[in-house]
Amino acid sequence: MLVRDAMSTVVLTIGPAHTLRQAARLMAARRIGAAVVLDTDTSGLGILTERDILNAIGAGQDPDIETAGSHTTTDVVFAAPGWTLQEAAEAMAHGGFRHLIVLDGDGPVGIVSVRDIIRCWTPARRRPAALAG
Repeated sequence: MLVRDAMSTVVLTIGPAHTLRQAARLMAARRIGAAVVLDTDTSGLGILTERDILNAIGAGQDPDIETAGSHTTTDVVFAAPGWTLQEAAEAMAHGGFRHLIVLDGDGPVGIVSVRDIIRCWTPARRRPAALAG
């Protein structure tokens, strides 16, 4: 199975000036764990994850003042839609992260997470016989 088959195509793109609270609200509304941070001044892509927000709040930082740009990972490993899920999982395990931005051409087309990979590698849940009928 390939990354294109597992990735979420719901890509939230925010700017570096968004506050952590704004980013968290947008991520929660879409039920996603990461946002792509696009800095139009540098044409760079980064990623802000739920863990980045959690770490900032846990350190006592104010989510209404702290910006996404201050907590964005800019040294990002990108995946291609044609990667295998094994390649994506190996990149995540090697890098110690749970999300990969999927690039096709010049822009992001999706995000693949550990959860996406597990969902694809795990057989579909069966309904208990008592509930099946």
